[in-house]
Amino acid sequence: MKKSLKERLAILSDAAKYDASCASSGTGKRSSEASGGLGSTEGSGICHAYAPDGRCISLLKILLTNFCIYDCAYCINRSSSNVERARFSVEEVIWLTLEFYRRNYIEGLFLSSGIIRSSDHTMEEMVRIARELRTTHNFRGYIHLKSIPEASPHLIEEAGLYADRLSLNIELPTDAGITRYAPEKQPDGIRRSMGELRLKIEEMSEPTLQTKRKRRFAPAGQSTQMIVGADGANDATILGTSARLYGSYGLKRVYYSAFSPIPDSSKNLPLIKPPLMREHRLYQADWLYRFYGFDIGEITSARADGMLDLDLDPKLAWALGHRDRFPVDINRADREMLLRVPGLGTKTVKAILSARRFSRLRLDDLKRLGVSLKKVQPFITVDGWTPHRLVDRPDLRAMFEPKPEQLSLL
Repeated sequence: MKKSLKERLAILSDAAKYDASCASSGTGKRSSEASGGLGSTEGSGICHAYAPDGRCISLLKILLTNFCIYDCAYCINRSSSNVERARFSVEEVIWLTLEFYRRNYIEGLFLSSGIIRSSDHTMEEMVRIARELRTTHNFRGYIHLKSIPEASPHLIEEAGLYADRLSLNIELPTDAGITRYAPEKQPDGIRRSMGELRLKIEEMSEPTLQTKRKRRFAPAGQSTQMIVGADGANDATILGTSARLYGSYGLKRVYYSAFSPIPDSSKNLPLIKPPLMREHRLYQADWLYRFYGFDIGEITSARADGMLDLDLDPKLAWALGHRDRFPVDINRADREMLLRVPGLGTKTVKAILSARRFSRLRLDDLKRLGVSLKKVQPFITVDGWTPHRLVDRPDLRAMFEPKPEQLSLL
């Protein structure tokens, strides 16, 4: 029996939840107010929906289909999976996007898909959706396409002309893991596609000789996703792969998605999912690498097994392991060292550097900047405050660890 549009939407929106590699950020401002058209990428007039866990969702996030010719062991939509299947037509995705936007449910579209017939056929339909939205309906909202790595380069190039961001998911952090759990996928092919996409983004970002303007091509760049906890790779391996991807392919984001056990899965996959806190710690470590000047080796050196501490954020864990570097004089330390103080973020450090040009700072000044004094006091000196031997206390770690909780027996 043919499923209704509502039934297919329920199936294909639920199937899309496993892809974390989407965010409406990094693109340029476009609005329909001045130039006509429909939609915008940011600003007023965008209504956000909220998931039960509190995450803000402003994109229509769906699969074109959850049919797939591949049999990746970790994927709920693999060819051997016994899940309910559904498929949208190109016209239906376009209609849904426009109608959801008109109702202020979304600010744009995140579109992914299982692979049907072939990589090129699937990519061609996804590109057609983006092209029709932009050219026929003058849709100016955000579009993120999940690219198919094995698709022809000219299709991925065309996708970049209409999408704000493209993502090519690496899925697992090691080639051995990809070969074992997704034998149809070729790690070298995924990286080659990432490299070609980076070159195209850089090429199109250069002003033309005639107009001196930059051409529009995936202005929000490219991203990828790695599944955490499926193949046994430790956090040091995951973050090392992320660092290489950032450096080699100019990625805007690497998204981490905790493995979720699926029905009728391979016996080689874990029976239970990793703690969500592990995913959170990876994001924090990723931030330290990208914005705080930490090396991956520094972040993951606290434990011999290469795993991040689940009880402490990575910067605090590093500080406790390098107490000889503290306390830091807030009024004299350089920016690089201030960024390593637990409790000080990039904006706070910028404010400190600006404020201390005019006067010496005290604890009250830091408090006015929104700094958590409880977190920073053991690691800093300011006028009127020195931690004495607080940073050397053997129980300093216990001051920051989460308090034990009574587990329910029911």
